[in-house]
Amino acid sequence: MKEIKPGTIRSIRRVVNFVVVLGLMLAFSKSALAQEAEAVANPVDTVWVLLSAALVFFMQAGFGFLEAGLVRSKNVVNIMAENFMDTTMSTIAFVIAGFAIMFGSGNNLFGTEWFFLRGLPEVYPGLTIPGLAFFFFQFAFCAAAGTIASGLMAERTDFKADLVYSFFVALIIYPIFGKWVWGGGWLAQMGYLDFAGSSVVHLVGAYVGLAGTIILGKRRDKVFGQNIRGHNIPLAALGTFVLWLGWFGFNGGSQLAADPTPISLIIVTTDFAATTGAMVAMFLGYFYSRKWDVSMAFNGALGGLVAITAGTAFVTPMSALVIGAIAGAIAYYGILLMEKLKIDDPVGAFPVHGLNGMFGILAVGIWATDGRGLLSGGGFTQLGIQAVGLLACTLWVLPVAFVMFKLIDKTIGLRVSPTVEDEGIDLAYHGVGSYPEFAGNGTDFGLAADVVMQPYSAGTD
Repeated sequence: MKEIKPGTIRSIRRVVNFVVVLGLMLAFSKSALAQEAEAVANPVDTVWVLLSAALVFFMQAGFGFLEAGLVRSKNVVNIMAENFMDTTMSTIAFVIAGFAIMFGSGNNLFGTEWFFLRGLPEVYPGLTIPGLAFFFFQFAFCAAAGTIASGLMAERTDFKADLVYSFFVALIIYPIFGKWVWGGGWLAQMGYLDFAGSSVVHLVGAYVGLAGTIILGKRRDKVFGQNIRGHNIPLAALGTFVLWLGWFGFNGGSQLAADPTPISLIIVTTDFAATTGAMVAMFLGYFYSRKWDVSMAFNGALGGLVAITAGTAFVTPMSALVIGAIAGAIAYYGILLMEKLKIDDPVGAFPVHGLNGMFGILAVGIWATDGRGLLSGGGFTQLGIQAVGLLACTLWVLPVAFVMFKLIDKTIGLRVSPTVEDEGIDLAYHGVGSYPEFAGNGTDFGLAADVVMQPYSAGTD
């Protein structure tokens, strides 16, 4: 047998070592690529979205304070209870099916996965935040829609009915339209733009409330053309400030990432629209009444916030000032319009959330930058798409809400009895008044002890 030379052995060893090292390098590179391909949550983005979600959640308190201040003292506990429990009912409904319908994969109309949050990815697809963080942010939006409706239906709605409709709105009405816009549905594919929810949240909530208040009818002592003043303007002012603050999370968090430049634009446009909305509404009030009606300023600011919500990331700060100013006028004249139409809206919710929700959607088609809006050279294309979205929202939400409220009215009852309405809902339904030291230590509101909370058909008087 021929002897192998030492030099040949060293050469073989070198080749083997090279092959082993190359193999290890390939193995580690594949592992690294696999890790890069796997989605990873970004801590800064996650914290930003969760803080924004907390601000949106705190807006429930803002709605509660605002509505409590604008109703009469005999119904304050009731309106706060509705705002509080709307949140809980929305949570359960959104967990069961609402989130799945809105964001789960399926078809262009509704999602078919993630029911009860089963299978929700650890990191939400296409984002850098955990799936649960995305869920919590979206849930806070969903809860707001039901709360908007409670303002339109204040001072006469049965508490059981409020619980039922809040659950159903979060379960099916809100998620279906949300799917079309934010869940990759047919409106999103058309190019419909609603950045943070002028239609998805505000118009949907306003339409639900409009259907409810039409079926309920007016409050028994309401005389159209005459104001029933709220009992506590400071409380309404506090609610407005809380909502204004919360809106920075509402709109800014909708970027779903801590991107400094877009977030800065969003925060500024949000604030600018609220500012001019408040100014125009108050000045219009003074022009007609020679009184500085601060409640009009509240609604003007909120109208500006609703109107800018759809286009907050797509318009310039100067455009936001114009949009807010127009929204303030819409809020003011919208309240007068509701009186003319004989629709009883105790807190002015439909002009703020409904009419300005519509205007905000159309404003995107007018003022959006980068060649999308009419004024930036985009023609009427985007404006037409926005109009289609408004029509879709109307044709979906209003009829379904009418059917829902009719069913509630015929089964458990939608409206409180005339006696309870006249004397106040607080003591009869909740067993406590909001200001007991002014009402017999909280034990007597003039309400007879034998008043029974019987369901009352909204169609009777």
